[in-house]
This record gives sequence, C-alpha cells and structure tokens, in this order.
Amino acid sequence: MPDDEAQTSWARLVRVSQSVLASVEVDLRREGFPPLAQYDALLELRRAGDKGLRPFELRQEMLLAQYSVSRLVDRLVKAGFVDRHDSEDDGRGQVLKITSSGRDLLEAMWPIYGKAIQNHFAVKLSPTDIRNLAHLMAQLDTRQPVK
Repeated sequence: MPDDEAQTSWARLVRVSQSVLASVEVDLRREGFPPLAQYDALLELRRAGDKGLRPFELRQEMLLAQYSVSRLVDRLVKAGFVDRHDSEDDGRGQVLKITSSGRDLLEAMWPIYGKAIQNHFAVKLSPTDIRNLAHLMAQLDTRQPVK
C-alpha cells in the first residue's frame, strides 16, 4: 500500500493535470477553437506524415485519453480536417490522414495553446523545476525510456 506521501502526491498529480487541462480548454474555447482532443489527434496525424495512421494507432499515439476515437474522427472528417482512406495493406482497414485544412487549424490553434501552456504551467515553475518534473514524469511514462 502506498504511504501517505505517495497518496498525496498521486492526488495532486491527478488534480493538477485535470485543472491545467481544463484551463487550456477554456482558453481555446474562448478563442473559438475546438477541444484539445481535436488538436491532439490532428497533431499526431501531422506527425505521421503521408503514411497516416490507422484508428487504433491514433488512439495509441494520442496524448489525451480519448475513449471514443471513432466519434472524434467522425467529427474531424465531417469538418474537413481529416480524410479516411482504404488501407493498401488491408482492404477492410482505414488510414487517417490530415488535410490541409487540418494543418491550418493546428497552425491557428498553436499560438493560443502555447500561450495557455505558458500561462497555466511554465510560468509557475523555474527552468530547473521543469527539467526535474520532466525527468520524474519520464520515470512514470511506460512508452518513453528514461534519459
């Protein structure tokens, strides 16, 4: 069982994460942008380049928990930010690719998102604190090796 300090740290991690994400969402909404999950999905599709991603790959790559990737993708396709293509490897599967409109949306959202990261996170920590936090989070990140 975790000791009191571990329990307190865990609770703060969850609470702070939710609070900062909510603040970022408010900033994006105030400027008329879609939710952060859409930015996250578009960013991963842009990173994938011309090969795109299958829906399950997108879910694995996303920074934010997204339990309904299919609904998220449906909204992005309907808005013209993502295209669906039949998989060349598997005729039953689909590959998702970002459109030029999706790239434009990412570019438009980034200044607000970046400013929100600065205002709700970075200004509250020293550069040393940020480096230390990055190292600590890397120890917990099962997808990334600790450097």
